[in-house]
Amino acid sequence: MTIKIMVDVVYALPYKQYYYHLTMEEGSTVEQTIIKSGIMTTRKDIILQKNKFGIFGKLVKLSTQVHNGDRVEIYRPLEKNYRNLLHQQKN
Repeated sequence: MTIKIMVDVVYALPYKQYYYHLTMEEGSTVEQTIIKSGIMTTRKDIILQKNKFGIFGKLVKLSTQVHNGDRVEIYRPLEKNYRNLLHQQKN
């Protein structure tokens, strides 16, 4: 018998947020979870080899196993204007 776990996948843009609540098999990876969510069919800008990923704010690899209650986060690159603004605020 396969053990099932509950995992969330989230992706945020300045104007829209995506949230998927999934049932996965124990031992599933971040990559498998993102693929199962279907978000890459909706958001063509998400590329597994390009984007970074995390679980509750901690960077993880696609091969990382997910656990019950995890929130898989898909990070997008910061826009150049935002990076400049952060740099200016530090100085």
